[in-house]
Amino acid sequence: MLSLPAGVRACLFDLDGVLTPTAAVHAAAWKETFDDFLRQRAARGGEEFRAFDPVADYDEYVDGKPRVDGTRSFLASRDITLPEGQPDDPPSRDTIQGLSARKDEAFSRRLGDGVQPYEGSLRYLRAARDAGLRRAVVSSSKHCAAVVAAAGIDDLLEVRVDGIVAERERLRGKPTPDTYLCAARMLGVEPEAAAVFEDALAGVAAGRAGGFGYVVGVDRVGQADALRAHGGDTVVRDLAELLDRPESGTGR
Repeated sequence: MLSLPAGVRACLFDLDGVLTPTAAVHAAAWKETFDDFLRQRAARGGEEFRAFDPVADYDEYVDGKPRVDGTRSFLASRDITLPEGQPDDPPSRDTIQGLSARKDEAFSRRLGDGVQPYEGSLRYLRAARDAGLRRAVVSSSKHCAAVVAAAGIDDLLEVRVDGIVAERERLRGKPTPDTYLCAARMLGVEPEAAAVFEDALAGVAAGRAGGFGYVVGVDRVGQADALRAHGGDTVVRDLAELLDRPESGTGR
């Protein structure tokens, strides 16, 4: 019924882009942050302004990563070096930490408009619960708890590993598998008995690197081939497709 290998006993879900459509909110917040910074930098240096691409740049440099890592990664792609700064740098400061705080501020402002889970993901979560599978959400965002609550799916998830937990436990961000491995431990299952559900290239790579039993790529933006290349065992456009597949010998 769930289209998973018979040995899988737990489902580990990314949040943004898998359970909720907040990936688009994140992309818009990153674009606002970087475009403002790049526009001012270009004006000061007499250079051409080149905007942040909310699809290509987002997927390649920031999606699935801790916020400061995303900031650092994108700036490096433009050969821009900024001082690291301090974690409490204000959003107005042009440091890695300051730009990261600016993005966080932009995202929080947009989050107030509300969050609705993907209908197919809601169906899949309920089916996984009814089938007796353990369930966790794994996200690099420190807003994970607020998004899950706003989407009304907190009762369907047993464990949360987010940016707050990662910082406390000193877990490395995706594409390393640390956060997913932590979620599996918290659920009491071995990696090979867990399935990872990811829409980010870095997240799919993390699932493959962690030796998980099954990696499902969720293609919301037309990157199915890239998701497979980074380690997806299967790729779907929506989790409902897994429920609607005909029964086979390899699925539940």
